[in-house]
Amino acid sequence: MQGNFENCLAVTLGHEGGWSDHASDPGGATMKGITLATYRRYRPGATKTQLRNIPAKDVDAIYRAGYWEPVNGDRLAAGVDLATFDAGVNSGPARAKQWLTASIGGPDHETVKKLCARRLGFMRSLAIWNTFGRGWSRRVAEIEARGVAWALARSVDSAPTREQLEKEATAASSRSNKQTVGAGTAGTATTAGGGDALINPQHADQIAGWVLGGLLAAGAVVAAVLIIRAIIHRQRASAYAAEAERVVS
Repeated sequence: MQGNFENCLAVTLGHEGGWSDHASDPGGATMKGITLATYRRYRPGATKTQLRNIPAKDVDAIYRAGYWEPVNGDRLAAGVDLATFDAGVNSGPARAKQWLTASIGGPDHETVKKLCARRLGFMRSLAIWNTFGRGWSRRVAEIEARGVAWALARSVDSAPTREQLEKEATAASSRSNKQTVGAGTAGTATTAGGGDALINPQHADQIAGWVLGGLLAAGAVVAAVLIIRAIIHRQRASAYAAEAERVVS
């Protein structure tokens, strides 16, 4: 949406965080989501130290030229712009635009949800999901909820916006609980205490570590998938509940 770049950037930077130089991250040294290679295209010869101390004006310029403009952020509806922009930052503007094109149809808040679902499906197919998966899914959940909140706010008053967000939270929580219970009957964990984690929603994060670490027996594959889905929907429920609380009556 025209004039919404700074708002979207603020949300995205909140997820990108600060300095990172993780050995498992193919992007290498990163500051506020900007890799050294990207910064060197903007500032030839830049060092890691310069990247770590990147000025705000450079951050703004890189994100605007590299991601916002390529996804035509100014032309997108509120909420849809955030979902598309943030996806572009993580996975490239071209892929984000493909997800957007495949998601268009119906109200804007539904477009946001469908785009985020496609984005998450792609992330789960990546080999480094085992390392970054839980953080990624939490980010997508929060982007989805914020995008839906922005989209609803453009079409309805605050009361129905909050009501819809609360409904989304309830629906996501219900799906999470059902999938957690379903996992308990679909397979048995091989690690001590695994059975309890499979049927207890409060232990979902614990079993997630086992799932992502590959410590479940082959016969528990279905349970593993259900547990991952349960965690994702629990993250969505939390994100939607938080957005509902942000709505001013």
